[in-house]
Amino acid sequence: MAYVIAEACIGVKDKSCVSVCPVDCIHEGNVSEDGKEYDMLFINPDECIDCGLCEPECPVSAIYADSDVPKQWESYIQLNANFFKK
Repeated sequence: MAYVIAEACIGVKDKSCVSVCPVDCIHEGNVSEDGKEYDMLFINPDECIDCGLCEPECPVSAIYADSDVPKQWESYIQLNANFFKK
């Protein structure tokens, strides 16, 4: 399991989650996919240790365990993974 950042982060990028991540797996970026621009933070699923420290720090509630991502934002699971495949 890994954590995922979803739509609520777009354009916000508060970064309070970054400061609490013990493995520095949260990165800022901008990616174009499916004709949309995603300017947000991304969690590297290969580096995330599932500690959950980032989730309560997000002021816009954009962070979810990959198994708990709301249905309308499930595409963000792959979007986060694709960001790190570049």
